Amino acid sequence: MLLNASGCLDALTAPDTARQLDAFVTKTVTPLPREGNAPVRIAETAAGMLNSIGLANPGREAFLHDVLPALGELGVPIWVSVGGFAAGEYAETCAALDERDAVTTIELNLSCPNVDEAPESAAEIVAACRSRTRLPLYAKLSPAVSDVAELAKAVAAAGADGLSLVNTIRGLALDERLHPVLGTATGGYSGPGLKPIALAAVHAAFKTTALPIVGMGGVSTGRDALELIAAGASMIALGTVLFTDPDAPRRVRAELEEELAAAGFGSAAEARGAAHLAPAAATA
Repeated sequence: MLLNASGCLDALTAPDTARQLDAFVTKTVTPLPREGNAPVRIAETAAGMLNSIGLANPGREAFLHDVLPALGELGVPIWVSVGGFAAGEYAETCAALDERDAVTTIELNLSCPNVDEAPESAAEIVAACRSRTRLPLYAKLSPAVSDVAELAKAVAAAGADGLSLVNTIRGLALDERLHPVLGTATGGYSGPGLKPIALAAVHAAFKTTALPIVGMGGVSTGRDALELIAAGASMIALGTVLFTDPDAPRRVRAELEEELAAAGFGSAAEARGAAHLAPAAATA
């Protein structure tokens, strides 16, 4: 199952790309409109990009009345990314989404590196949302924690139905004058360099929880997708690659089928968790 990483695709301006996905994940929605951070907001790096968008979005009411109905016409299942600055804000948005038929899943953005975080723990936010919605809840976690496996266990116990691993990690880029390129100095790093970090997080979470995992971070080929599946992901999200290759979902899907066959797997489900299996003993 292929998705996009939240914020990496505007389905209403690129509907053909969105329809290549098995589900579309929206930009993060917050209760009130946000203009986002001051420019510069995006900076290229040698192996990826930094962004400091700052959760720019029209706010919950405009999203529900204007954006969501338009997304519903795409014919693709809709996952809504939900953000906030307190557990109650997350929960209120989840409750509002619970009434919308177009929404199939909620992804809780618990780890944006570009804005202040809610004072409550990730588990407390999940628990607050769980009490206000019947929709599946996926907790999107940061790789910049001391123990992602323990965090995964905590949000699972609080009522999460799945995990999204990983969000971007904080990084810095300097210009020719040795000044920060981004207006906020640091931003969220994404791209090929994030894949080893994502693999480690997915691998750790798979060992400690039975929750389905959306693996993301540095995926640009079918081989990248297969590696995350082998680490324990049951779904894959494409991020930075969508900025340069609008046909990436179709291409990666085809490449993944080829990689699965070459590795001797009949399906992605068969390959899930393969990295956890003991290697076969060598024969003389």
